[in-house]
Amino acid sequence: MTKYLNPGLVKTSRRNVLRGSVLAGAAAVTGVGAMATPRTPKLHGVNAVSARIYNAAGKQEATSTAKPADLSGYTRVKQELVAPPYAPVHEQVATGGPKIVEITMETEERLIVVDEDNGAEIWALTYNGSVPGPLIIVHEGDMVELTLRNPTSSNMEHNIDFHASTGALGGGGLTHVYPGEECVLRWKATKPGCFTYHCAPGGDMIPYHVTHGMNGAIMVLPRDGLKDKDGNLLRYDSIAYFGEQDFYLPKDENGDYKRYEAAGDDYADSLEAMRTLIPTHSVFNGAVGALTGEGAIKAKVGETVLMVHNQANRDSRPHLIGGHGTYVWESSFTDAPLRDMETWFVRGGSAVAAMYTFEQPGVYAYVNHNLIEGVMLGATAHVIVEGEWDNNLMEQVVAPHSFET
Repeated sequence: MTKYLNPGLVKTSRRNVLRGSVLAGAAAVTGVGAMATPRTPKLHGVNAVSARIYNAAGKQEATSTAKPADLSGYTRVKQELVAPPYAPVHEQVATGGPKIVEITMETEERLIVVDEDNGAEIWALTYNGSVPGPLIIVHEGDMVELTLRNPTSSNMEHNIDFHASTGALGGGGLTHVYPGEECVLRWKATKPGCFTYHCAPGGDMIPYHVTHGMNGAIMVLPRDGLKDKDGNLLRYDSIAYFGEQDFYLPKDENGDYKRYEAAGDDYADSLEAMRTLIPTHSVFNGAVGALTGEGAIKAKVGETVLMVHNQANRDSRPHLIGGHGTYVWESSFTDAPLRDMETWFVRGGSAVAAMYTFEQPGVYAYVNHNLIEGVMLGATAHVIVEGEWDNNLMEQVVAPHSFET
């Protein structure tokens, strides 16, 4: 039976799917020679123009003179990835020499509810089943060795582009996996900072996959840890990982959100909605209210939290209502952190880190301070902090009461 695995591109079956790929020509050569036979389905219109841009980024060569990577001095470790908003176990200051950090990610196409109030839902395209994908943490100089698997239950081709990596479209050209395929990619983390990763199959499928949740963040720590401008070590007690996702959900003629039977069925309708550049939802961690109530971040007075914020597609302006960004790294960890920020900036296609030590108990709201998106479209999370109130920082001198005129 044939079906559309890349809607709007070419009619495919399992046989020709295994022969075709949008970005085959963009794949850089590995150290042992060229990739497998090029896989190039026919493209049309704007999609073909986009694909040609990616093809021009790195032409496939028949042979390679590259030497195998020198892995002497590296030790292998496995990192167990965890679901957001949490972070994997890691060292803040690296001990020993550089490591090969082995991670495994499996793509999953799953139906999620974006807004329970109106039934809005989407066939999310995910890494490890979550929106955003899991946070990865390594140190500068480490090697990231990813096993990427696409199960046979998938309808689509997937890959991954690491903004922190160097070459082959961030690894995107070397990681195209069809249903039932897996690959292994190894790359060196040479630049410290927080970075986006996302799926980028080619053409319109790049924004389609990104706006269906297929993105996440990797944090590359300096080997000697985070520092202030004077070189003093900065430590945190925990990490809160916020993945801000803009969704563009199609509606019917009555203004109700459409529903679809399988991943990819919404392709044409989604492209039409995406071209408006106006999201129907802008949410943290996949759904309206996902990080509120029982899902809220928990902390205590005196605890220092490193807030990692990823937005793979649109600019954002995070603000912690009731707190601040004591140290904020908007660009990389090479730069000295900004100090005592009220609101900071996340450029579309990037991730940033902000550090704050909570000084008062209560509920803090972490929002996109484009308040239309933060309040009306869903980009609000809560941090619930336990502890003793400090009247030296704030005191209600007189409670609200009526007054005579």
